[in-house]
Amino acid sequence: MSKKSTPDGISRRKFMKGLSTGVVGSTVLIQSLPAISEQAEPTPHEGKILLSLTVNGKPARLLIEPRTTLAEVLRDQLQLTGTKIVCNQGECGACTVLLDGKAVYSCHLLALDAEGKEVTTIEGLMNGEKLHPIQDAFIEHDGYQCGFCTPGQVMAAQALLLKNPRPTKAEVMEGMSGNLCRCGAYPNIIDSVLAAAEKAMK
Repeated sequence: MSKKSTPDGISRRKFMKGLSTGVVGSTVLIQSLPAISEQAEPTPHEGKILLSLTVNGKPARLLIEPRTTLAEVLRDQLQLTGTKIVCNQGECGACTVLLDGKAVYSCHLLALDAEGKEVTTIEGLMNGEKLHPIQDAFIEHDGYQCGFCTPGQVMAAQALLLKNPRPTKAEVMEGMSGNLCRCGAYPNIIDSVLAAAEKAMK
């Protein structure tokens, strides 16, 4: 290979070696930003703010931009992709999670508003590999079609049953009204919630 030099006296080999080192270094830096080491306290930088909250029973501390939504934190930084983003306007309910036990649209909530609070996602309902009774009920009563809105439906149902453990059909319809199902599986969704409530009473 020719050892031609640039006008500044830097050989092509040295230039390429330095370039590759810079790329690898930048990649390591970028990859290390989302992860918060247990040994090191994250320090706000480049306009990012430290967020501390509890997700599915585990403490989480991470750096985020102030404009970041809770859904983005859950999906992109914590890899909890069960929470779906569909309308991204706080209208369809597919992104529903529990915030201190109450249903919220995570696509429409700034992550900073969850500071110090308890967030529960669809993944957090499971006990190891064992499904939650509401999840079981949705399977048993076919409370889903494509399944895309199902995580939000299940979380809305959980919020409803935490508030009202034995709802009537009318109360289930009202309590689930903030979650849309494009497949029109509403009768089965209602049956699933009622069945979960019945099972919990036994």
